[in-house]
Amino acid sequence: MPEPFDTRYDTTEAIAPADSGGGPLGRATPGPPILEGGPRRRPLPWRTGPGRRSGGPAAPPGRGLWSDAWHDLRRNPVFVLAALVILFLVVIAIWPQLIASGNPYHGDLAKAQDGPAPGHPFGYDLQGRDVYTRTVYGARASITVGICATLGAALLGSVLGGLAGYFGGWWDALLSRIADVFFGIPILLGGLVFLSVVTSGSVWPVVGFIVLLGWPQISRIARGSVVTVKEHDYVQAARALGASSGRTLLRHIAPNAVAPVIVVATIALGTYIALEATLSFLGVGLKPPTVSWGIDISSAAPQIRNAPHMLLWPAGALSLTVLAFIMLGDAVRDALDPKLR
Repeated sequence: MPEPFDTRYDTTEAIAPADSGGGPLGRATPGPPILEGGPRRRPLPWRTGPGRRSGGPAAPPGRGLWSDAWHDLRRNPVFVLAALVILFLVVIAIWPQLIASGNPYHGDLAKAQDGPAPGHPFGYDLQGRDVYTRTVYGARASITVGICATLGAALLGSVLGGLAGYFGGWWDALLSRIADVFFGIPILLGGLVFLSVVTSGSVWPVVGFIVLLGWPQISRIARGSVVTVKEHDYVQAARALGASSGRTLLRHIAPNAVAPVIVVATIALGTYIALEATLSFLGVGLKPPTVSWGIDISSAAPQIRNAPHMLLWPAGALSLTVLAFIMLGDAVRDALDPKLR
């Protein structure tokens, strides 16, 4: 049997005579015809489309990590439900007057601890204030603390961790030792010590404390991601072409190393909201007259037997908010992590 692509055959014999009128060849070709441009190979079944996943449909050409992740997130019911809940919470945190027309500071002692009534579906608290109105207005403080603390911790941790992972050396060693010191501080004990000396009851001391103890976790994630990405060929090529360290970090490393930071920060946002409520419950976080779920839970805890509605609604709103952000973070992690696809 001849070899599949044997070139020993004379291909000139396969040319029909000029006067054959397009009929059959004058002489039979003794070997297989050679196709113009070389032999053609049958494509492998798993290479029928760029970016095709095993067992799934072929991805359209040109789709990157972020577009592919967004394509998966839009079809994830957990992400859609969590995003709708978070969007609703953000809207009522900015404009609580849309669904609550009352005054969260107005109280009527004659109605203290009363149950639900027409126009007041959640009842009244210990000072005769509308629990529904205070639950709606309490979203503003919790959402503000969570978002601001997450942005601050993510920005500080990403910058410090990215620089340490890129340059290494003494800077990496110094940052690692500083992060170890902050990791060794219990967060509740640190909050009790740090916030007990702060007289202001606004959200900014709480945000500063969370950023102070939250950036080491983000920095370690950012450092590990940068260390992995900087060894890729396109980063080495950029260095060889003379790209500066700033351009290499901003244009080549940061876009490809930021996904783990986003996942961790999204999950941490819900944790920071729960931490703010815990510190406010202990009396060292937000303080009156600030309206907060943690403050209302703290004041309602001693009356849980006589008026459980005072504790039920703010605690339920806090639990729903934390759960929504954790679900959102899990969905984003599943979409951005290629190992889970």
